Amino acid sequence: MGFDARVFSGIGVLVAVVEARSFARAATALGLTQSGVSRAVARLEERVGVRLLQRSSRAVTLTDEGRRFYERVAPLIAGIEDAAGEVCDTSRKPKGHLRICVDALVARVLVGPRAAALLAAYPDLSLDVVVRAQLGDLVADGFDVAIRSGEPEPSSLIARKILETRVLTCASPAYLERRGRPRRPRDVAHHECILFRNPSTGRPYEWVFQRGAEIVSVEVSGRLVVNDSSTAFEACAAGHGIIQPLEIELRRRSDLDLVQILPDWAEERFPLYVYYPSRSLLPAKVRALIDFVVAAHD
Repeated sequence: MGFDARVFSGIGVLVAVVEARSFARAATALGLTQSGVSRAVARLEERVGVRLLQRSSRAVTLTDEGRRFYERVAPLIAGIEDAAGEVCDTSRKPKGHLRICVDALVARVLVGPRAAALLAAYPDLSLDVVVRAQLGDLVADGFDVAIRSGEPEPSSLIARKILETRVLTCASPAYLERRGRPRRPRDVAHHECILFRNPSTGRPYEWVFQRGAEIVSVEVSGRLVVNDSSTAFEACAAGHGIIQPLEIELRRRSDLDLVQILPDWAEERFPLYVYYPSRSLLPAKVRALIDFVVAAHD
């Protein structure tokens, strides 16, 4: 198959649909109609000769062939975007005032720990970090960029996934000695669980366990519901119950004596997204911030 500009365009649309997990959100991000996005993906599928996406009334997921295709092309698209940014911006160093909107998780484990290094690397850059639960109106509120955890929020902004972190399951040795160790996901339903409230919905996060292609959702219960991970960690370390922390946070709590349970069922991923208002190339100061945030996870 020779080079075809329509195929290249279709690949870009496919990547946007996968990242947004929705034809409608991808259409908004790309500035296209939903039918235009659907036609572009259909043309790409016809060109490569396989179905890439499985469509249903509830979700859009990759087929096995689509996953293999996406895993090959997504890094190439990202590389092209990065190369274009470097060519356009090689003579400019990050400088000026950068105002960012983050949620508490991003502020605590990514931006806060990396802010000193970022500012030291770029003396002409200043940083204004605002922590809030909701994304809000990025443009009207005067933000250059937002970095937030969780699935993309409904928005007209461009949302690009920058990293993922595993969801683990942990308890203290004292709790496990008292209550026993769960041997399979369903066992967790009979334990005291420390629940974390989703700021977007106001309800506790669902507990999901994943091992390869096998996904098990468990209905858990607990008498302690929190919206702050430090509270959850401390209560867990004190022996109150089981928590499902993010690996990126647990790495920073080496002071706590916690034991990972069900390690074979720890393949669920929790994403972090960067939001910005235009598909034009990102300013050097925004790209520098993203690079530092991603480096904190490596």
